[in-house]
Amino acid sequence: MYDHRVNPVSAFVLAGGKSSRMGRDKAFLPWGNETLLAKALKLASGVAASVSIVGDPKKYASYGSVVEDVYRDRGPLGGIHAALAGSASELNLILALDLPLIQLQLLQCLVSLADETGATVTIPRAGNHWQPLCAVYRREFAGIADESLRHGKNRIDPLFAAVKTRVLLDQELVERGFSSAMFRNLNTPEEAEAARREIAHGPNDRQL
Repeated sequence: MYDHRVNPVSAFVLAGGKSSRMGRDKAFLPWGNETLLAKALKLASGVAASVSIVGDPKKYASYGSVVEDVYRDRGPLGGIHAALAGSASELNLILALDLPLIQLQLLQCLVSLADETGATVTIPRAGNHWQPLCAVYRREFAGIADESLRHGKNRIDPLFAAVKTRVLLDQELVERGFSSAMFRNLNTPEEAEAARREIAHGPNDRQL
C-alpha cells in the first residue's frame, strides 16, 4: 500500500525511560510470546534496514546496535537528538518501545508521507495529543533539538512550529484505516494487563 523504500530509512527504538511506574524495565516486559523491546525492534525493521536502540549499552548491547544520549537524563527529546545526531539517513523513524499496539502499516504510511512531502517532521496527533515517539524526523531536526537542549528546554512539542511539519489528525488517521487507540502507551502493570485483556477479547488479537 505504501512505498517505504524510496529513500533509505533508519529506525530508532527509544528504550531510555526509567520505567519507575512500571516497577521494572519496560523493555523486557512480556508481550505475547516476546518482549516489548523485541516487538518494537521487529516493527521498526519493517520499514528500515538499519534499526538501533537508544539507551544504555550495558543493558541493550546484546539486542542490537545501541546509541547513547548526548544529553543525559533529558527525556525523550534527548533520545531523539542522540538518534538523529548519529544517523546516516535523511529519514529516521523514532519509535517508543511502550507502544505495542502500533501497526506496521502506520509506520509505512508515515515514512511514505515524509518522503513525499519533504516535511522535517511527520507525526500523528491523535486525541489532541502529539505522538512524537511514533514519528519520522529528517536528520536536520537534530540541530533544532540540540539548540533546545543546550538552553535547558526539554519539551518536544513547541519545536514543531519551527519546522515544516506534516500532521496526521484524527480524521485522516481514520480515513487511512487507523485507530487512535493504537497510541496507548503502557506505564503501569495495570495498564499493561488491561491492554492484554482488551486484545485477547477483541477483534485485533493480531496485535500481539
